[in-house]
Amino acid sequence: MQHNPNELVRAHIWVKGHVQGVGFRAHVEYHARQIGGITGWVRNVGWNTVEAIAEGSRGNVERLIAMMREGPRASRVDEAKIEYETITGEFSEFGVKRSM
Repeated sequence: MQHNPNELVRAHIWVKGHVQGVGFRAHVEYHARQIGGITGWVRNVGWNTVEAIAEGSRGNVERLIAMMREGPRASRVDEAKIEYETITGEFSEFGVKRSM
């Protein structure tokens, strides 16, 4: 099934692995801002998980998801889970949120 890359979507993303102490959140924030048109947040959850919410065009959100599956050079992503949710438009920018 073909998706419209300009369709607005909301993705809830979790990546697990060696993602703490390697600049993962800053890496995600930087790339979200570089891609542009993405709002939401990223945060640490527990010791081996980073969680993010990203809203924007499907094409841009999918680029961010692909980047998160790779992570920064010092990281290792063992598992990624993505759930698409109803877009809310509640965010004005993309940033790092306090860890859980």
